[in-house]
Amino acid sequence: MRPGGNRGWLLRLVIAFSFAQGAVSMARPAVSYRALALGADERAIGVIAGVYALLPLFVAVPLGRRTDHGRCAPLLPVGVVLISGGCALSGLADSLWAMAVWSGVMGLGHLCFVIGAQSLVARQSAPHEQDRNFGHFTIGASLGQLVGPIAAGALIGGPDMAGTSALALLVAGAGGAVAFTSLWRIESPAAANSRGEQGERVPVQRILRARGVPAGIFISLAVLSATDILTAYLPVVGEHRGIAPAMIGVLLSLRAAATIACRLVLTPLLRLLGRTLLLTVTCLLAALLCAGIALPVPVWALAVMLAVLGFCLGVGQPLSMTTVVQAAPEGARSTALALRLTGNRLGQVAAPASAGLVAGLAGVAAPFVMLGALLLVSAGTALRAPARPAGESEDAGKASLSRAILRRKSGI
Repeated sequence: MRPGGNRGWLLRLVIAFSFAQGAVSMARPAVSYRALALGADERAIGVIAGVYALLPLFVAVPLGRRTDHGRCAPLLPVGVVLISGGCALSGLADSLWAMAVWSGVMGLGHLCFVIGAQSLVARQSAPHEQDRNFGHFTIGASLGQLVGPIAAGALIGGPDMAGTSALALLVAGAGGAVAFTSLWRIESPAAANSRGEQGERVPVQRILRARGVPAGIFISLAVLSATDILTAYLPVVGEHRGIAPAMIGVLLSLRAAATIACRLVLTPLLRLLGRTLLLTVTCLLAALLCAGIALPVPVWALAVMLAVLGFCLGVGQPLSMTTVVQAAPEGARSTALALRLTGNRLGQVAAPASAGLVAGLAGVAAPFVMLGALLLVSAGTALRAPARPAGESEDAGKASLSRAILRRKSGI
């Protein structure tokens, strides 16, 4: 399978990612509710949410190195096993320490799956298709984020919060395992074999110095931190404002639905505004909306804010992937994506811990003001991201696209 050929593998990958991400998105609020039922305060919730990202920090770059010089597909089933196991064992845990450990295992599984999947998209997509294919790939994440919180909200509630949240975690583990059914023949043998011919490893410092890589990493960190803290702390806000868990699930799913809508229209938005302006505007709007969540608004206004926020946050992840892939040196793209994911996990460690501290000092709504400031900085960073690969002029980009179209027509 050449880049830009049959995209059946992409559909199967989106389906698998939907189930894997759905399990995680169902488990994250369930973990928060179960921790609250076991006596956790806002700081403890922040620590448990941060541990989810801690273990992946130590393995992201080695996994990226391995994927640059080998196959992507083996990481996918490994990720599914760790996700499902982490969800189920979190439901069986009876202490906050045990929940933190299994939350970390869940995070490690998610990292394995995402590194393998993103590398697969980068490797099996033609350059001019990467924005579109990464956008379609991340629809899988949004579908999981849409269904997961609704399922969690439907199961969690009543006087036995500990029992219902444990049930939600066990169901999440079973749902994640369904991802196995879509992982068959997902990687092209020709694409996998070609990686064995790569040369020496590209130093991490050289990857990070490539123009566009730091910007893509920071934008991704800010956007994911916003999504992560929304998932972890909106239930806490709901508890303080008297919003039922089922309604919190609907609100989180509304945000995810808006993100799906954004990614479905990403290609025309790119044609209209271009990558740099689109990233800048959406990060700026997201910053204002995140800060607005701190206000004591009615539920209907919160729903409107989360819908618009979800649309804005839908831009950052796929376009930051393309920015990093196209800016990275040849032969180090999986490592660059792994560095991007390392930045994500650093944000997922630091942001919830900082949010827990801020919430303990200034109230549960304060973390959303912090998120607004982070997204405001990312809007400025987006202005410095290159609109196309370094060293490629507009004419060269058009010529590359024309060559790809001619190859497709001639069957090359």
